[in-house]
Amino acid sequence: MQQQTMFDNPAAQPLAARLRPTCLEDYVGQQHLLGEGKVLRRLIEADQITSMIFWGPPGVGKTTLARIIAQRTRSEFIDFSAVTSGIKEIRRVMEQAETNRRFGGRTILFVDEIHRFNKAQQDAFLPFVEKGSILLIGATTENPSFEINGALLSRCKVFVLQPLGQEDLVALLRRALTDPRGFGGQEIQIAEDMLESIASFANGDARAALSTLEMVLLNGETDPDGAVTVTWETIGQCTAKKSLLYDKKGEEHYNLISALHKSMRNSDPDAAVYWLARMLEAGEDPLYVARRVVRFASEDIGLADPRALEQAVAAYQACHFLGMPECTVHLTQAVVYLSLVPKSNALYTAYETAKKDAQEQLAEPVPLVIRNGVTKLMGELGYGKGYQYAHSTADKLTTMQCLPDSLLGRTYYSPTDQGQEARFAQRLAQIKDWKKRHSGHEN
Repeated sequence: MQQQTMFDNPAAQPLAARLRPTCLEDYVGQQHLLGEGKVLRRLIEADQITSMIFWGPPGVGKTTLARIIAQRTRSEFIDFSAVTSGIKEIRRVMEQAETNRRFGGRTILFVDEIHRFNKAQQDAFLPFVEKGSILLIGATTENPSFEINGALLSRCKVFVLQPLGQEDLVALLRRALTDPRGFGGQEIQIAEDMLESIASFANGDARAALSTLEMVLLNGETDPDGAVTVTWETIGQCTAKKSLLYDKKGEEHYNLISALHKSMRNSDPDAAVYWLARMLEAGEDPLYVARRVVRFASEDIGLADPRALEQAVAAYQACHFLGMPECTVHLTQAVVYLSLVPKSNALYTAYETAKKDAQEQLAEPVPLVIRNGVTKLMGELGYGKGYQYAHSTADKLTTMQCLPDSLLGRTYYSPTDQGQEARFAQRLAQIKDWKKRHSGHEN
């Protein structure tokens, strides 16, 4: 006989596990998918589900929803971990599912963190998904477009699960206080605004909200009769550090740096500082952020304010010297400065346009007049013949042709009238006018 342990006792499980919903009626959130008449609810109620991917942040109910679907559609449910399983385990489970199919049964294979499977492991599912041996439900916190093989993804419907709202989380916390599986049998004194504070701290994550509530109650003040009173001091101790959703190699990494870049481009210093703080407080390397700021200084500002690049490079050097957390103020200075100064993408546009010509005309020769005739043979071949030294002229300008014949007259840099670039635009116009007057055509 197998000996029973404390882990077999449901009361010993974490609060989130004890309160896991077992039916759609108790499931909280995702109304855009599960509300009356919504697509996923219709598929479940009609028992017409197909293989699918649930994509969303942690704690929004991906595993719970898969279990509810299996129960609601009378399917055998196999819980499979992408962290601990390999191809051998996949094939063994697939054989079990194929046997089940031959006897008229249906198997739902739930794969948590499916993005952790490599290509070979994901490919092992394909033949069984194609012939219907399994209905695959994968859960991932990463963008399926990047992390799941195209062949497998094309056979699955992707459903995006959203972080739970404040009201949803507060409702879950209230249920935990009254449900017998939670703390329904105890007398607990906790203010409504304390529940709201816990919900805010959880940041859309139901598991985090319930875990925090459990910690708060376990650390509350207990009187001789067993009643628990929660104070703000206890709340503060249990919510001292919020865990920010962030993956330095995942999609959220690129989402946040994009948010910072576009906030600066839109001259919104408040938004820019917020996204900066989101990244740094979640553990992002400040040098990575500083490199992106340096790029922004020339891509989106350029000669509209040449000092922008100086500010950005100085911030990078400060980050290198000091590191976190001291360098946060230097990055903030750079981000605010770059948000407020005039903007110009003329340098970015100039290079991208020239790059296209360079790629399409790679064999275009350098005009002889601007080649260096450093040997006798080169001189005989015409290298440097007719070269005009601008410093020897009164205006420091010449009419010498520097572009290849096929690109003669091509314009790459078109300055804007923003900030100091207006001065460069005026100077460029003077140069072009001088060359036109002295050569009879515009170079």
